[in-house]
Amino acid sequence: MSLPGETDLTVLLKSMAPELDAAEYVFCQLPGNGNRINATDAWAVISEDEGKTLILKKETADKNRVPYEAVFKKITLKIHSSLDAVGLTAKVSAKLAELGISANVVAGYYHDHIFVQSVNAGRALAGLKELSSKS
Repeated sequence: MSLPGETDLTVLLKSMAPELDAAEYVFCQLPGNGNRINATDAWAVISEDEGKTLILKKETADKNRVPYEAVFKKITLKIHSSLDAVGLTAKVSAKLAELGISANVVAGYYHDHIFVQSVNAGRALAGLKELSSKS
């Protein structure tokens, strides 16, 4: 059984249509400081052996005094990529590595989302658009 969405790497790269979100995001641990974060406030919750990692909008973290170490922007690849697709994450990561940009990739059912430090967001978006246009 194959999952829905595009699996052809050439089509994925040509049609990925990277889009930069205007909001800023932070990665943080589930707060142990007594402050409550509603799960609906989190963009994502990732369960690890050491605890829960939350991806929050920066404004939500600041409002709730949740500590974080860095600020990120989210780039969404607008093509509906299949969870069965092979190579998209590798190509995107390689392009960003070539530019000296760290990439934190989160895959959803429909799209791949790449979190890059805010200071690198413009260069990352330009690099991904270049990768798409040359594919």
